[in-house]
Amino acid sequence: MAEVKSDIQIAREAKMQPIKDILSKVGVPDENFAFSPMGRHIAKINLEYLNTLKKENGKLILVTAITPTPAGEGKTTTSVGLNDGLNKIGKKSIVCLREPSLGPSFGMKGGAAGGGYAQVVPMEQINLHFTGDFHAITSAHNLLSALIDNHIYWGNKLNIDVRRVVWRRVMDMNDRSLRSIIVDLGGVANGYPRQDSFDITVASELMAIFCLATDLKDLENRIGNITIGYTRDKQSIYAKDLNAQGPMTVLLKEAIRPNVTQTLENNPAIIHGGPFANIAHGCNSVIATKAGLKLSDYVVTEAGFGADLGAEKFINIKCRKGDLIPNAVVLVATIRALKMHGGVNKKNLQSENVDAVIQGASNLKRHIENLHKFGLPVVVAVNNFIADTENEINALKEECKKINIEAITCEHWAKGGEGTTKLAYKVVELAENSNNFKYIYEDKIPLLDKVKKIATEIYRADDIIADSKIRDQLKLFEEQGYGNFPICIAKTQYSFSTDPALKGAPINHSIPIREVRLSSGAEFIVVICGEIMTMPGLPSVPAADSINLNSQGEIEGLF
Repeated sequence: MAEVKSDIQIAREAKMQPIKDILSKVGVPDENFAFSPMGRHIAKINLEYLNTLKKENGKLILVTAITPTPAGEGKTTTSVGLNDGLNKIGKKSIVCLREPSLGPSFGMKGGAAGGGYAQVVPMEQINLHFTGDFHAITSAHNLLSALIDNHIYWGNKLNIDVRRVVWRRVMDMNDRSLRSIIVDLGGVANGYPRQDSFDITVASELMAIFCLATDLKDLENRIGNITIGYTRDKQSIYAKDLNAQGPMTVLLKEAIRPNVTQTLENNPAIIHGGPFANIAHGCNSVIATKAGLKLSDYVVTEAGFGADLGAEKFINIKCRKGDLIPNAVVLVATIRALKMHGGVNKKNLQSENVDAVIQGASNLKRHIENLHKFGLPVVVAVNNFIADTENEINALKEECKKINIEAITCEHWAKGGEGTTKLAYKVVELAENSNNFKYIYEDKIPLLDKVKKIATEIYRADDIIADSKIRDQLKLFEEQGYGNFPICIAKTQYSFSTDPALKGAPINHSIPIREVRLSSGAEFIVVICGEIMTMPGLPSVPAADSINLNSQGEIEGLF
């Protein structure tokens, strides 16, 4: 049997082209005005250049997935493979992805640049510091934290109630010990002690603002509108009251320009921004997506985790705020994951189990039903594994046929774009037809009703559980003028419910709301459900355990 190369081995063997040649494929001239090289294989596109583009927008293709399992689904891999497939059949296509966070890179996943022969490169840089965007966001976020505590120290003219500071600090790493801390200890010289906490950078409101802003001015305005805390009589205090929007925008001036790299097949890829979908809105930047739509005829983009989280937020938040309409949706599934949803233990996935595939297809069908509620056409991409049997694949295709959905086997991991040409043709067919795109809730309905809509329509919960404190807080947000904001649910990604152990398509469950947070700059309400944490922890054996430099100075373990 031939050796199966690791992702990092395949990436190292890639024959990358100079970034100017990649950009030329979508008409970007080799001029200072258009882009700034960040080495030979990475560039940042200039916003001034993007503003000159008058081409009609291309078609927007959303890639989402079934509920994730430890067996894997492969949204990023499929997104990259589909982009290569579209280019292979003669379509000018760009893939727009999120930047990986260091948290999962050293925690659960070990990398997020695709896999096999469907990757974006240079893989190591993308998975690590890349162009420094996340560091800039982290620094800008914590600058605001420093300005808040400095203002309190020097007399507190705004009368900030130290008990009601809601702006948390952030870092781009999983560190559970920072979830709840005390700052300003050590006496008078260090300030007034207060309780504080850290979120991971990708859960930061600033990350959300970064990804929803349409230009630098919009970015600055949104930053100014961040609610940082309240006075003793509960009056809101904003970042602009501290004059924070100017210096924070300065720190983000370079980061806001979209990053361009390439796939293994030398097709352009825009990688920019990276909010998590289980605790944030899970999409790359609006600026990057709109850049792709102006530069190409097709844009393939992904939304994080399952469609209940990623696609829902992509549509109800990103599309709503960015004035975007998807033309088609690709729902990614694996036979392995469906078997887990059908009750099979991960240890037993190598054995054929048609019944488990059929049972697990309930999860896939529910996601399809949900996507149809948004009026969008759907095709299922079956991300192929070597252990998948013909009987299992045929069983899944039959289950999909029962609901008039085509399921297409994709072999992009092993074959790159050649393995997705059939999917590419189907995506073009769906995208060329008009759809009945709609949101599942209107801006004007009460915030609590929006939460109930998502819980009952998407998660299929019987109801939500919210005590009087939560309900009163939502009413207060409405009284403050935020009633038109969309909802951003923070919830486990492993189930439609808030119990990660409930696989498949659970019913007869409720969604308990633990906390609600106002993101007045990002312009949405965060609703934290169940036990989800906005600062994740590391697993018992983190990916970091196997990441190191070998004797040649090459990175090992970043798969």
